[in-house]
Amino acid sequence: MKRLATLLAAATLAGAASLAFAQDIKIAHVYDKTGPLEAYAKQTQAGLMLGLEYATNGTMSVLGRKIVVIEKDSQLKPDAGKSQLAAAYGDDKADLAIGPTGSGVALAMLPVAEEYKKILLVEPAVADTITGANWNRYIFRTGRTSSQDGIAAAVATPQNAQIAMLAQDYAFGRDGVKATKDALAAIGSKAVVVHEEYVPQATTDFTAAAQRMFDALKDKPGTRIIGIIWAGAHPLAKLADMKPERFGIQLAPGGNILPVMKGWKDFAGVEGAIYYYYGFPKNKVNDWMVTEYRKRYGGSPPDFFVAGGMAAGIAAVEAIKKAGGTDTEKLIAAMEGMSFETPKGTMTFRREDHQALQNMYQFRIKKTQANEWDLLELVREIPAKEIPLPIRNKR
Repeated sequence: MKRLATLLAAATLAGAASLAFAQDIKIAHVYDKTGPLEAYAKQTQAGLMLGLEYATNGTMSVLGRKIVVIEKDSQLKPDAGKSQLAAAYGDDKADLAIGPTGSGVALAMLPVAEEYKKILLVEPAVADTITGANWNRYIFRTGRTSSQDGIAAAVATPQNAQIAMLAQDYAFGRDGVKATKDALAAIGSKAVVVHEEYVPQATTDFTAAAQRMFDALKDKPGTRIIGIIWAGAHPLAKLADMKPERFGIQLAPGGNILPVMKGWKDFAGVEGAIYYYYGFPKNKVNDWMVTEYRKRYGGSPPDFFVAGGMAAGIAAVEAIKKAGGTDTEKLIAAMEGMSFETPKGTMTFRREDHQALQNMYQFRIKKTQANEWDLLELVREIPAKEIPLPIRNKR
C-alpha cells in the first residue's frame, strides 16, 4: 500500500508538472538571425523582449501563464523560414509566431500560418503583398508597409518634383517604388516618377545606374530628385560622390538605421520620411524603451527595428489578454480592430487586412548635432489618419 501511495503521489506530481508545462504560452520568433539583415534582426529581437517585459510589468507572464520565446533562424532564406515556422507550429506547439525580417521570407511563411491555423504577427517585413495579394486571415502585421513608407515619402516630396527611383531588385524594392507612385497619386501630388532603376541587392558600383538616372532627370523642369529605397549598406554617399548637383539633382533617402544615418552628416538639410527615430515620439512607452535600451545596450539609443519589435511584443500580450487565452479564433476576434500603445504611439489593427495603422515622420538631417546620435530634427509627425493606406487584399 505504501508503495502504491508513493507511485500515485509521483504520478500526481508528474501530471501537475506536465500541466504546468502545457500552460506555458509559447511564442516563436522566426527571424533572419544570420545573413545580410542580421543587424535588423538583432534589434527586432531586443525590442520584442522589451515589449513582452513592458506589457507584462516585468513578470514575463500573462493570465497566470509563463511566456516562453522560441527562437528560429530563417537565415534570409524563404525555404528556411517556411520550414522553421512549420517546425515551430508543429513540433514546438507554438501558440503564435512573430517575424520575419525579410519580405521574401515572409511571403514564403504566410501559407504555413494558414495551414496550421495559427497567428503569424509579421514584424518587420514590409512588402505590401504580405497584407495584400498574399494575405490570409491568420496574418497580422505591426510592421509598416511599403505603402506607408511611400505615402509618408510622398507627403515630404515637393509638388513640382520630377523623380528617379533607385531600389533593390526584389519584393521590398519593387513594392516600395510602386507604393511611392501610388502614394503620389493618392494624395493628389503633381510630383511624378519619371524613371525607375532596379539593381541587385549586393550592388556596390552605382556608376551605370546613376548615369541613367542623371540622364533621365537632367533636362526635366521643376525639382529633380533621386529617391532611394534601400535595405543594408546605403548608396547615398556613393551617389553623392558622383555630384548629382551638377544637374540640379537632389538626393532623397528614406530613413534608415542609426549607424547608416550617422554617416549622413555631410547631407545636412536633406529631408525624407522615416518609420521611427528615438527622439521623435513623446509618450511613456517610448520614454521607457529609450531609457531601458540605453541602460542595457551600452548607452546607444534604440533604432527603429527595436521599436518595431517592442510593438509586436506589446501587441501579442494585449491580444492574449483580450482573447482570454491563446485560442486562434479568439485571438483573431480580439485583434481585429484592436488598438494598443507602442513606442510610436497608438497603433490599430485594421479589420479588413490586419495591418497596423500608425504614425510616420518627416525628418531633416541636422546641421548642428549635439552628439553622435543627435542626427535628425522633426519636420512633422504624419498621423495615421492622414495616410490613405489602400486595402489590397481579397477577403
